[in-house]
Amino acid sequence: MRTAEITRKTGETNITIALNLDQQTGIVIDTGIGFFDHMLTLFAKHGRFGLQVKAIGDLQVDAHHTVEDTGIVLGECFKKALGNKEQIERYGTAFVPMDETLGRVSVDLSGRSYLVFKAEFDNPRLGSFETEVVEDFFQAAAFSAEMNLHAEILYGRNSHHKIESLFKAFGRAMRQAVTINPEIQGVNSTKGVI
Repeated sequence: MRTAEITRKTGETNITIALNLDQQTGIVIDTGIGFFDHMLTLFAKHGRFGLQVKAIGDLQVDAHHTVEDTGIVLGECFKKALGNKEQIERYGTAFVPMDETLGRVSVDLSGRSYLVFKAEFDNPRLGSFETEVVEDFFQAAAFSAEMNLHAEILYGRNSHHKIESLFKAFGRAMRQAVTINPEIQGVNSTKGVI
């Protein structure tokens, strides 16, 4: 079973995430930020992951610490659940349309951390969620999972739709990348490790 459960507690947040790569064991998300809960639910649903997230953060300040630290813990869960990465596809790309918006996410579970993020949001806030923290979430997830992550809005107008397309595309791209392919011998790299 490719699973992980990690708790990270700091002076700003207390976050526990349980991730199951191979079974849709249920999606239960509680970060105290309604819009972020919605996005993580979409990510897990479209990635076909079992995902439970419980995050307590200093929301009286703003959403930044909670969102960023959730990205850190989620990335750590992927890294742990993937183990030595034998026989995984490694790469994944997904385009997701959301009405007038088209988003694209590509990932490489390479063992190297890198983020390219190209998206602008005209609406600075959706509920209690500051839209500028979307990039912070992806940065945190990419670096703690040790993966290349390229996220881009190709076009669109509505900030909700833009962010939703990225989270759905992230889930779908990760599903491709973590998929076991029995035709792959060892790891999918000429280096012998990823």
